[in-house]
Amino acid sequence: MEFSLGEVMTRPMRIMVVTDAWQPQVNGVVRTLETLGTELKRLGHEVAYITPDAFSTVPMPTYPEIKLAVFARRTVARLIVDFNPDSIHIATEGPIGLAARRYCQRSKIPFTTSFHTRFPDYVHARFGVPVAWTYRALRWFHAPASAVMVATRSLERELKDRGFGNLRLWSRGVDVDLFRPGPKEWLDLPRPVYLYVGRVAVEKNVEGFLALDLPGSKLVVGNGPQLSELRAKYPQARFVGPKFGKELARYYAASDVFVFPSKTDTFGLVILEALASGLPVAAYPVQGPIDIVGEAPVGILSEDLAGAARRALDLKPDACRNFALNFSWSACTNQFLTNLARPVKSRPIAATLVTR
Repeated sequence: MEFSLGEVMTRPMRIMVVTDAWQPQVNGVVRTLETLGTELKRLGHEVAYITPDAFSTVPMPTYPEIKLAVFARRTVARLIVDFNPDSIHIATEGPIGLAARRYCQRSKIPFTTSFHTRFPDYVHARFGVPVAWTYRALRWFHAPASAVMVATRSLERELKDRGFGNLRLWSRGVDVDLFRPGPKEWLDLPRPVYLYVGRVAVEKNVEGFLALDLPGSKLVVGNGPQLSELRAKYPQARFVGPKFGKELARYYAASDVFVFPSKTDTFGLVILEALASGLPVAAYPVQGPIDIVGEAPVGILSEDLAGAARRALDLKPDACRNFALNFSWSACTNQFLTNLARPVKSRPIAATLVTR
């Protein structure tokens, strides 16, 4: 028997999320997948993750805080068999995602994927590999998926132009109870305070932020392979390392402008977190900032990032907060559920896998 889409949306499901990106990494992908699980459980679904925690790992070259699983195939198969999910979502294109893709294909199990990160741009920035080569590999990875979930319409159009198919929108939300306006006095820095939150890595263009000629202070929250280099090169900036939960929210609320220097992000969850905290945004007019901010009076998008940061000081914090209230994790989770492959219970997943 095959369930209809309406039944998939209403009946409790066993959903398995496969991801190479997980704690202790601090990024939008990890926070999105964590929040997705919380929301799915709130709706009555059962959720299990396959993450690097279950494997022996090696550090990713040039990015040691990212752990890559080794010899993942058997463990991935066993975890899928043990959980016997109704639906499988493969969130990343790493070793764990590849192992799950292989088993789903061999066992004729439908699955969905998501496109979170512009790896072709990152690989090109780090190793000089032509972007076209990496996109070819990504098209191969995502081609068998019943749906490839993307965060924005502009990314959907871009990937369609690059030959990707089965694209579906899966937007992002923000925890407006955690990220909200708060006291600023505790942060002992000359005002105004310009904040960056995220990985301290070349693909994020953090140095582009640090090199800006701005009054006041620059504050960097995060970790990454460039941290030591940039801390030594820009001693006047304040680097506080990675922060989480309520402590992260305090840094947002205590700042004055959020600067988003990346030109390669597919969305930028940190933009929503900043807006929910009452921070106006300064960013380049590229995918991500354009999709979120657009023409709304909550940010300045300009190729002159320093000018955008100065002009953003004149925007109203209340407008930023009210704008962020429109981004609901509940709506995003329902999008995710709508995109999932329909389960076929006449041929249980576990029984299929153990016979191969």
